[in-house]
Amino acid sequence: MESRVLSRATAFASVPSLRKSPRQPGAVSFVSALRPIGTVSEGGNLIWGRQLRPALLLEASPPSSRKEILKPCLAAAAEGGDSAGEAKVGFIQKYPALVTGFFFFMWYFLNVIFNILNKKIYNYFPYPYFVSVIHLGVGVIYCLISWAVGLPKRAPMDSNQLKLLIPVAVCHAIGHVTSNVSFAAVAVSFTHTIKALEPFFNASASQFVLGQSIPLSLWLSLLPVVLGVSMASLTELSFNWLGFISAMISNISFTYRSIYSKKAMTDMDSTNLYAYISIIALFVCIPPALIVEGPQLLKHGFADAIAKVGLVKFVTDLFWVGLFYHLYNQLATNTLERVAPLTHAVGNVLKRVFVIGFSIVVFGNKISTQTGIGTAIAIAGVAIYSYLKAKIEEDKRQAKAA
Repeated sequence: MESRVLSRATAFASVPSLRKSPRQPGAVSFVSALRPIGTVSEGGNLIWGRQLRPALLLEASPPSSRKEILKPCLAAAAEGGDSAGEAKVGFIQKYPALVTGFFFFMWYFLNVIFNILNKKIYNYFPYPYFVSVIHLGVGVIYCLISWAVGLPKRAPMDSNQLKLLIPVAVCHAIGHVTSNVSFAAVAVSFTHTIKALEPFFNASASQFVLGQSIPLSLWLSLLPVVLGVSMASLTELSFNWLGFISAMISNISFTYRSIYSKKAMTDMDSTNLYAYISIIALFVCIPPALIVEGPQLLKHGFADAIAKVGLVKFVTDLFWVGLFYHLYNQLATNTLERVAPLTHAVGNVLKRVFVIGFSIVVFGNKISTQTGIGTAIAIAGVAIYSYLKAKIEEDKRQAKAA
């Protein structure tokens, strides 16, 4: 094969003979001087698909030709360094706080839309078990399509990971169904007020399940939360025991889901993690829906809904509520991956403030003065708890660093 010389003939003429010579101590071999293919502007010569290092050319080149070889090399190095730096530092790495803020905003926005649309469906189709299946079913279809196009690439699943995900999915399914039962039974604002007790259940699980010591100050900060929820419950106009107990069960289920999710997230990215959780949870939710609501749906449930709003609106409402449900949970999982669990818990509380406010405005729910005061006390108590816990965690990190 003929060698191709892609630089000046004068530079090539100055290259020493390439015949193999006896190896001497300290000598640089010709093979070690080769590196992968580059461009002529980098200051080297391409010979047989390889590039000679400029050092070899400089050793045998006259001083007049060295400048000609060095100039393009330095220029290319400078340009390459700038472009490499720009490639390495992208928008996400440069502005992590903005990206995290965007995740929180989309999480809140999608959650508010979901809650509003979900409650509107229950006003003419009060079947929370079936609607829960639709939520998960639309999400699973979304995940399968995403995997099919490679956005994201499906993570492999083995038996060990499946054992980690099954408890998460079961807790997710129970919490999801009981939340929807509560949403269908009482006002959205009241359900979210009860679910503000989630930090209390998290602290209880940490103390009595995980064996972590919870300081007395944190327990005391939870008293306003319990008091506020109790005040709101006593005077809530839409109160009933089904909605209250269902929301409490949901709190317990989601507490355990958070504990198991953080463990499972170590071996899989959050998008694939939630996709597998949704698939497993769907299979968990289908049997109760068929047993509890199946006969009623076939008898008059579907017919009544279609008669009220029409087939097209009924189907499109179910599709959109399922899509918004999956997307807001996906964003919540992605946000959990980006921040500490405590920050995520605080964000979850603020999300409830948004949902409660929007639901009161949209649905015109009438609340008593005591209910409003109780809700405010509960939210304030959660904020105090979150602040104290953050301070304790920061003190621990500083102590370890010291």
